[in-house]
Amino acid sequence: MNSRKLKPTGLKLFVFSASLVPLGWYTWGIQTENLGANPIEAVTRGLGTWTLNLLLITLAATPLQHYTRWTWPLTIRRMLGLFAFFYACLHLITYLWFDQFFDWLAIAKDIFKRPFITVGMAAFLLLIPLAATSNRQSIRKLGGRRWQQLHRIIYLCGVLAVLHYTWMVKADISNPLIYWTILAALLSVRALWKIKNRSF
Repeated sequence: MNSRKLKPTGLKLFVFSASLVPLGWYTWGIQTENLGANPIEAVTRGLGTWTLNLLLITLAATPLQHYTRWTWPLTIRRMLGLFAFFYACLHLITYLWFDQFFDWLAIAKDIFKRPFITVGMAAFLLLIPLAATSNRQSIRKLGGRRWQQLHRIIYLCGVLAVLHYTWMVKADISNPLIYWTILAALLSVRALWKIKNRSF
């Protein structure tokens, strides 16, 4: 099948279903006690990793469309971004509930005491206006230019999310280096487009 002629409905259904697979995996893992000695940590970190994965895939949609001239990456970009926010919410909920048991004083201390939680919380807060305005009505209200300017916050979210992951893993930075490399490439192509006065 020609990739340029993928039917939007079928593609969106596939992406929607695939995006729920990680959630299904962790749900199954909890029910079957198949997540190791520390299932809470496995779920919390796993949901955070998938937040980061989906965030970077969302950022990759525009460069993929630009260099391949395929239209389908832009068709699913909004859905991927919303799923990134969805997993970010689940990641935060597992931390608030299972790790801190909604002890708000302890949570506040944790945010200011541990830098990786500070930047993670900042990234989440920045994702909120992006998720809230990821609809056509917001584009009409804000205007295309202002909407685009707002949604460039996703670049900062990407940096903060990778930094959050890097500081969390501490010793073994092999995986964070992969994420930094991918993020640097995605941001570099956009910087190059801007320098050349192309679409950004």
